[in-house]
Amino acid sequence: MKKKIIIVDDHEVVRLGLKSLLDKYPQYEVVAEASNANDAIREVENLEPDIVLMDIRLPGRSGIEACEQIKENNPDIKVVMLTSYAEDEMLFSAIKAGASGYVLKQINSEGLVQSLDAVARGEASLDPAVTQRVFQEVRKAVKEQEAASFSGISQQEKMVLKLVSEGKTNRDIAKTLFLGEGTVRNYVSSILSKLNVNNRAEAAAYAVEHNLKDYL
Repeated sequence: MKKKIIIVDDHEVVRLGLKSLLDKYPQYEVVAEASNANDAIREVENLEPDIVLMDIRLPGRSGIEACEQIKENNPDIKVVMLTSYAEDEMLFSAIKAGASGYVLKQINSEGLVQSLDAVARGEASLDPAVTQRVFQEVRKAVKEQEAASFSGISQQEKMVLKLVSEGKTNRDIAKTLFLGEGTVRNYVSSILSKLNVNNRAEAAAYAVEHNLKDYL
């Protein structure tokens, strides 16, 4: 069964070019075109396409705003955003809005169809030029989340927790850090409370899971 596509771009030449391209592929049928967000949303409601291929920059409401409304009203419809520039802000706004694909207009016809095929299969598709940026942002977010996991723990408590995670006893920790055993016990008790865990084993698991070693 052919996948129905609506093309949204404020430039007629671009719409005609995309339609001419997609007409060559039997798995797709362009059922409508639109030049702005409001027309796109109306066509989507009327025709219920499988995929909306939409420019990010549109007159009036942006493609991102249109994507957000389309996904809110029709969660199963896939939206692929087209853009001339690999802008980080636009990229992440499109992803947050629910876009399944993000493609630069410089892509060749084969690459565009491959992206549409991937989206039609239920996969996400990002232009290779922006994929690395996404991974960098994800890694940054993970690091920030891990750092926040120890935000209430003092540096001395982190050192104690590291030794706890290595299986050291309070006596061992006291000798290593030149502290009294009573002081170590107080540190361990404080750590368990701050991490909201029940015992040393859970504290050790928490330290390993959140990569404590990177924050010492």
